Amino acid sequence: MLKQNLKILLFISFFSLNFPVLSQKVDSEQLLKHIQYLSSDQLMGRKPLTEGNLAAQKYILDYYKSLALPEPIYPDFIQRFSFENRREKKTYEDAANLVALIPGSESKKVIVITAHYDHVGVGRPDSSGDSIYNGADDNASGTAALLALADYFSENRPKHAILFAALDAEEMGLQGAKALVRDFPYPLEQIVVNINMDMISRNDQNELYASGTYHNPQFRPILEKASASLSPTLRFGHDQPGTGREDWTQSSDHGPFFEKKVPHLYFGVEDHKDYHRPSDEFENIQEEFYINATNLILRCILALDEQLPQ
Repeated sequence: MLKQNLKILLFISFFSLNFPVLSQKVDSEQLLKHIQYLSSDQLMGRKPLTEGNLAAQKYILDYYKSLALPEPIYPDFIQRFSFENRREKKTYEDAANLVALIPGSESKKVIVITAHYDHVGVGRPDSSGDSIYNGADDNASGTAALLALADYFSENRPKHAILFAALDAEEMGLQGAKALVRDFPYPLEQIVVNINMDMISRNDQNELYASGTYHNPQFRPILEKASASLSPTLRFGHDQPGTGREDWTQSSDHGPFFEKKVPHLYFGVEDHKDYHRPSDEFENIQEEFYINATNLILRCILALDEQLPQ
């Protein structure tokens, strides 16, 4: 009987120790559903204020509302903003960042998770006659991951508050991120880290980059430990000044946070042959890589939530 009881206790201990690890995964079926819809032809490349962009907005807002999140900090989860596009000599009115907040269980300090949902719309046809720039990797991938993470944390409350911001008009000069930083609902000093995701669904080398640790070296040991033995391989770099286009520090929506001295991490992959081409379609993402990359980012967020100051 003693041996049998010991076996039961060992099983319970093993299950208790390992269950949190096993549960640290997003809903992969929903993740793929999100990216497939957001990069579909019917959204016509999601250029700001087009019908496709508005359809993407509705999809994201409907999903926020399905999660039974707390009262939104902006009316109906929408932060409206306007900006001038100098290239087009046009003012865009009523662009929209879509912002949801999950309060922290132990801290009022905030982790800000961002991903832009816009893309470049319809443009010059490629050799096959396709003129829709679907932006599956850039950046339906980050937006779908943001929704999957919002789902996860709505059921697994974090210690820090987490603000989820699906940003508009990144492709027109990081306009959504600039608007969010300009009209942030809390003092910027309350943000412990901005985690930006932009292009995370494919890489032939099975590598995902975490850019930003050059400027924020305190994050690197946390990420190294959280990502150990996981796939894809987490690489560091693309953040050193003086390296030109190899420096990603202001290449996406984390840039305006960096300008305001808010610590940031940018998860992304190196450019591929379909970058800013009509061929950046759902059929060309790497599903296994994408699911694993999103779960890797989740593990990193959980580690940061556990270890960053409260």
